Parts: sequence; C-alpha cells; structure tokens
Amino acid sequence: MLTITSQEIAQYRSQLSAYPDALKALDVIEDCEGDLEDAAITLAINAGQQPDTSDNWLALLAKRCRVPICEQDFREDLLNGNCTKAVEYLISTKLCPDLLVAPVVIFALKTGITEFCEPLEYKL
Repeated sequence: MLTITSQEIAQYRSQLSAYPDALKALDVIEDCEGDLEDAAITLAINAGQQPDTSDNWLALLAKRCRVPICEQDFREDLLNGNCTKAVEYLISTKLCPDLLVAPVVIFALKTGITEFCEPLEYKL
C-alpha cells in the first residue's frame, strides 16, 4: 500500500493548484487517509470506470501511462519532486481520466521515478 502524508498532499495542492481535477483527486486521497490505491479506485468509479479492487489496480493503470510520464522532458522535474508538467501533459494525452492523472503521477513518484521508468531503458 502506497500512502502519502498530509504534508505531501499540501505540497501537491500547491503544485497542482491550476488543475481542478487534480485538486479533487487530492481531496479524495486525503479522505482515504493518504492511501493512493483506495483513492484511485474511488476516483475511477466516480469517473465512470469499473476498476477491479485488486491491490495492483493503480500500478497497472500507471504502467499504461509510463511512456509519457518517463519522457526526458519531465523526468528531471519528477526526480526533483515537481509533478506539474507531467500532470499537464498526461491530462492532454487522455490516456486515463483527468481525475486519475494526479494519483498516477504520484504513484510514479512514490515508486521512484528511476525505478518506475527503468523498464523503458532496456534495449531489445
């Protein structure tokens, strides 16, 4: 279970203040006591999705968004804990509902950007 603290939520609120759906997602994460998985499932249902309730649902969704999240343009910011550009870009791609973008990016950050992006580094 990945959780974020109230201090981290406040930091993300500051970074993502221009994105109403991200702020709604942060409210739900806060309501779920920082549990990213529980919040993501709640947000998915609110967005009309039908997520399974397995512990890996958010991880699977994040994998679908890995390529845009791990683009070099965003990686340095993410390594420094700034998720604004990645969230903005992921919203524009429409790979997942806007309500789920912030939890997906936060999942990648909490997993560790280097570790999260590592599968894309392998050459065939």
